[in-house]
Amino acid sequence: MSDSSLTLADGGRFPTLGLGTWKIPKDRAPGVIEDAVKAGYRHFDCACDYGNEADVGAGLAAALANGPATRDDLWVTSKLWNTYHEPRHVRAACERSLKDLQLDHLDLYLVHFPIALAFVPFEERYPPEWFHDPDAANPAMKPIKVPYADTWGAMEELQRAGLVKRIGVCNLNISLLRDVLSYAQIRPAVHQVELHPYLTQPRLVRYCKEEAIAVTAFSPLGADSYIPLDMAGADERVLDDPVVTAIASAHGKTPAQVVLRWALQRGTVPIPKTQSADHLRENIAIYEFALTDAEMAQIDGLDRHRRFNDPADFGEKAFHTFYPIFD
Repeated sequence: MSDSSLTLADGGRFPTLGLGTWKIPKDRAPGVIEDAVKAGYRHFDCACDYGNEADVGAGLAAALANGPATRDDLWVTSKLWNTYHEPRHVRAACERSLKDLQLDHLDLYLVHFPIALAFVPFEERYPPEWFHDPDAANPAMKPIKVPYADTWGAMEELQRAGLVKRIGVCNLNISLLRDVLSYAQIRPAVHQVELHPYLTQPRLVRYCKEEAIAVTAFSPLGADSYIPLDMAGADERVLDDPVVTAIASAHGKTPAQVVLRWALQRGTVPIPKTQSADHLRENIAIYEFALTDAEMAQIDGLDRHRRFNDPADFGEKAFHTFYPIFD
């Protein structure tokens, strides 16, 4: 698998296909992680907010105990949640993820959103999710004023302390990313953003490449994770798009394999989520074929600028708080 990893600015090798763990049920997570390691996955994308890090950690521990991978073979990412942006809470949040994942360090720790919310103690609620007080008469998010630079400084301290090998960002527009680079003593190694054929973000991908920042593509298959949440319509499925299905037919591959291969060939790192052992094997088979330049251009042309994961939309609908970050 000649393109199974890319080289980061620090010389580290970043596996170019990961398993996203968002929405994997707790009771399924240990087995899914073990199956993934057996299938050849070495990159696991986690987060406090997913609510299943302890279960993912159980799967990682079992996989490491039983082989075939060692800890050095694996890449594990986690993310700082919105309620821990105050610098005094950053280390404790990271240490909680490490404890749950049963690890002594993370390969990458990301700031999940450029959204600072009021702190919720671990013993009160973990993960704290979005509402400050779910039992309030009118529950809502509770934004607080914490400069992103302060949070980033605390993230840098985690790397200096050896708790994490690298730090990075998620869900930033180019202007905010440029601002981070203006003061960062340790530059972001990775930027994780929503990317799929209906949201290609070519300028952001290009800017990150020019700044030697790797790009992770979350929701690389598009709408599927959002349809059950009423955040997307069934008619917005990338995997049903005639261009994608025609290319898949031409190669004898599935639409999901084609979309993931497109993400890989444009230099990004997709992290699809699946609970199916068959889909795990199917997804990792994207190294076995390649798309032509013409096919890549066809998929590039599907861009609708359709963002499914937007706090300006879901924040108001689900959490009674209007919080735009991309405008």
